[in-house]
Amino acid sequence: MVISISVVLLLLVLAVIFIRNCSLKISHALVCLLLGFYLACTSMAPTIQSGLTATAELVGSLRP
Repeated sequence: MVISISVVLLLLVLAVIFIRNCSLKISHALVCLLLGFYLACTSMAPTIQSGLTATAELVGSLRP
């Protein structure tokens, strides 16, 4: 749960930065949002979730 909230917050911050820099239009952000909702309803959702979890665990295990 914590990982998914962190990813959502990170993506939200990136989207706001891109919109403020005029690199990402509102329509593009809406398309990305809809794509995310549709991907969550597909059979690829568990694969994406496990990939993100594995990546987060890998990054979390790195020591500076």
